[in-house]
Amino acid sequence: MQNTQILLDRLGYQFKDEKLLVEALSHRSSGSCNYERLEFLGDSFLNFTIATELFHQRGDQDEGALSRLRASLVRESTLADIARELSLGDFLKMGVGELRSGGFNRDSILSDVVESLIGAVFIEAGYEVARELVLRLYRNRLETLPPSAQLKDPKTRLQEHVQAQGFERPVYEVIKTTGKAHEMSFTVRCDLQEPKLHVKATASSRRKAEQAAAQLLLDELKALQSE
Repeated sequence: MQNTQILLDRLGYQFKDEKLLVEALSHRSSGSCNYERLEFLGDSFLNFTIATELFHQRGDQDEGALSRLRASLVRESTLADIARELSLGDFLKMGVGELRSGGFNRDSILSDVVESLIGAVFIEAGYEVARELVLRLYRNRLETLPPSAQLKDPKTRLQEHVQAQGFERPVYEVIKTTGKAHEMSFTVRCDLQEPKLHVKATASSRRKAEQAAAQLLLDELKALQSE
């Protein structure tokens, strides 16, 4: 675990209570004093802060659009990216087993620690300082947000496309599953009646396979339209 002053400089915040900082950086594998309670609080505060910012920034967007934008900003992968920008993995306190298994670089853990740090700042310094921290961490992402329509998942975009054409909805079917319970692979077939198309996609979950199949069909429809 490196000198935390480096991290504090990157955050732009200096903790007065060093124990609170240690708690925010401690995985539960390191002991009973860990970041889980702070992460719970930070998660709620982050969602509220981002929702408020989007509400004011995108006054022309409806609830669905705002929800998609917020989801793209507070999802695990985005938080893990922020954690890596801060090199958070270098400052984590965790048990030997978790450390050896690569926990310091796992998205689920890195995203939790970003939220726990936000929760810790809120506890120590209050709403406005914690809000400023969130906005610092998200400044570039908030300034470069794409149109909300681009954030719709492939299944939603495919369904909207075929419905706009007056066609029947696509049909998804799991046609094959392989592997053990903890590492299964799903192959899904997606059929369109009009135009008559079908594709197959394989992924580690049914949901991911369906999304991948939908994207393949969208690509085929786009290719047909460009001919």
